[in-house]
Amino acid sequence: MTVSTASRTTGWLSAADCSVDDFAALVDQQTDPVDYPFADAVDRNVLIYGEKLRTALGSASGRATVQAELIRALTDGPGIVVFEQAFGDLAAVDRATEAFLSQIAVEKAAGVAGGDHFAKPGANDRVWRALDKLALAEPAVFAEYYSNDIIALISEAWLGPDYQLTSTVNVLNPGGQAQTAHRDYHLGFMDAVTAARFPAHVHRLSPTLTLQGAVAHCDMPVETGPTLYLPYSHQYELGYLAFHLPEFTEYFEQHYTQLPLKKGDAAFFNPALFHGAGTNVSTTVRRMANLLQVSSPFGRAMETVDRVAMCRALFPVLLEKRSAGASDRYLDNVIAASAEGYAFPTNLDRDQPIDGITPQTQAALVRQAVAEGWTRAAFESALDSQAARTRPDHG
Repeated sequence: MTVSTASRTTGWLSAADCSVDDFAALVDQQTDPVDYPFADAVDRNVLIYGEKLRTALGSASGRATVQAELIRALTDGPGIVVFEQAFGDLAAVDRATEAFLSQIAVEKAAGVAGGDHFAKPGANDRVWRALDKLALAEPAVFAEYYSNDIIALISEAWLGPDYQLTSTVNVLNPGGQAQTAHRDYHLGFMDAVTAARFPAHVHRLSPTLTLQGAVAHCDMPVETGPTLYLPYSHQYELGYLAFHLPEFTEYFEQHYTQLPLKKGDAAFFNPALFHGAGTNVSTTVRRMANLLQVSSPFGRAMETVDRVAMCRALFPVLLEKRSAGASDRYLDNVIAASAEGYAFPTNLDRDQPIDGITPQTQAALVRQAVAEGWTRAAFESALDSQAARTRPDHG
């Protein structure tokens, strides 16, 4: 991010220092495809990845080189990338769609109200905590879906190993209105006064703690309201204050980019990018996306997820997949999407680092049990024992 003079001299940011002219100069940058050799195209300043990227992933060195390019795209570049056919197997997308729609119907019948962070309640159908709900209801569907290597590729590129995946399903119904342009969690979920209380270096840190993504669960022509983006807007240091200001909202509405997506495509972007869902002006299409928020193991995810229950539900599926010849990459991607990969916080009185500098993680336990072919009873006993060790003492 460009560091402002104000932050260098005071250590703090102020809404009074926000300048639409400075902002406009940043977002006026153009994406040069020469700088991104693994991209297939640049469309409206957004990098489009497809066959060239997939071809390069055949080796460990190729994978690391691709990930380095994706990091540049999300920092020095436009801040957004689109993966065409991120899901080559659309049947996996369709099975997940059926499970999500079933969950929406169950929650509606139970009278569960659906709110939204940046849109009016009721404009959308939402499934909060869709990650563990899918794992518990349809573990085989979860495994097929989250074995996807594009999700793992960019999550690991941006956040390193042991990232934490969460998921919210959003259905924008016909007539559903656009969201207000915003930045995302952490500082993006504060009002401007609260955000200004955090020093400037925290404003620069916040975007590195999460990654935002969306998987298209249906074709999304522009009339269905796919997400609006403003490439390069993530580079504006005062952006967590600026997006609350009407002049920045007006600038966004006059200059945003909106790309249609096909079912199975996925977009990932720096959480500091100004963005917001569009208006669904279609009369028949319920535009469904699985919104992925991937969190650093060093940060706090937005949603609580019952990862013990997920591991318990997925273990038989992982054993079955391993017996059927699933690759280590397949198994690792599913485990990364479900199990806790970081050892802390824990209760170090009981959960001590015996064989290393950290206790065994939940993800490592799952990998060990799958590799060694444990019985379900043995695995669940070890899983519950590990969970008990991490809890604080009482009394």
